[in-house]
Amino acid sequence: MCRHLAYLGPPVSLREAIIDPPYGLYRQAWAPRMMRDSGTMNIDGFGAGWYTDADPVPARYRHAGPIWADPSFADLTRVTRSGALLAAVRDASAGTEPSASACSPFGADHWLFSHNGALVGWPGTAAGLAATLSPLELLELEARVDSALLWALTLNRLRAGSTPDEALAAVIGLLDVAQVTGRFNFLLTDGQMIAATAAGHSLWYRHTSGPGGDSVMVASEPAGDDPGWTEVPDRSLLAATTANVAVRPLEVPTEVTADTAERVRRASFPDGMAAAFPQGTAFPEDAGFAKDAGFAKDMAARDTPNGRNHGQ
Repeated sequence: MCRHLAYLGPPVSLREAIIDPPYGLYRQAWAPRMMRDSGTMNIDGFGAGWYTDADPVPARYRHAGPIWADPSFADLTRVTRSGALLAAVRDASAGTEPSASACSPFGADHWLFSHNGALVGWPGTAAGLAATLSPLELLELEARVDSALLWALTLNRLRAGSTPDEALAAVIGLLDVAQVTGRFNFLLTDGQMIAATAAGHSLWYRHTSGPGGDSVMVASEPAGDDPGWTEVPDRSLLAATTANVAVRPLEVPTEVTADTAERVRRASFPDGMAAAFPQGTAFPEDAGFAKDAGFAKDMAARDTPNGRNHGQ
């Protein structure tokens, strides 16, 4: 199971936030202290994203290998400082893409996003979720991995005007409607605030004050034994700035409309895409794009021994 963290506060080196803490993300990559039943070796990749004062669009560094095996990253973290960052290590789920593009953090516009968990039954169980996105949004997925789809769903809500915490709650609502199972701990930041969900995995935060200013860190587990770490209850939504941390229960928001819920249940495409086919068009069972649930069949076929993209 993946691990992640986000930090806001006075500028620190990436090394101070990721590598130096005695039980920080770097060590959690091979020796986590919590949720060990869901995997302990995060060897399938890692990534970090950070903001600078001069540019609202964050930089990212991602690599498809263990975090401890990349000397360039260790060098980078030593000399790079930021007051806002998000980082993650990856334990890949079966059937997902193994490349660096499948590693968190995902990003677009001024956002960084990470998913700690897994969507059980990927990709077949994701058909209803995919049906709520436009064809263009699906084509723009960074990688063939559940986290990239969950990020696209989140970005869809953000671009529709939702606040970060509202966007994450809406995606959890879609997952509930789709009745998919899994672990869905999300981290999202724009460099000014952090939004997060605790949904199936551990989540902690630490809010501190110091001479240089207030700071907040949100992480899968405490980075050390320092006082002040607070556990977030499961099925909770967190919204944090350097000034305040608020935690509330996760509830299905009103943004999950009846139309969206029906589309998820039926795994049907949006009306605009269905309209691209003339009325009365026949969709044979093996066509791979039948209007109802065909998307699920096509994606599931890719993971069969005879599927055209079988590789794991």
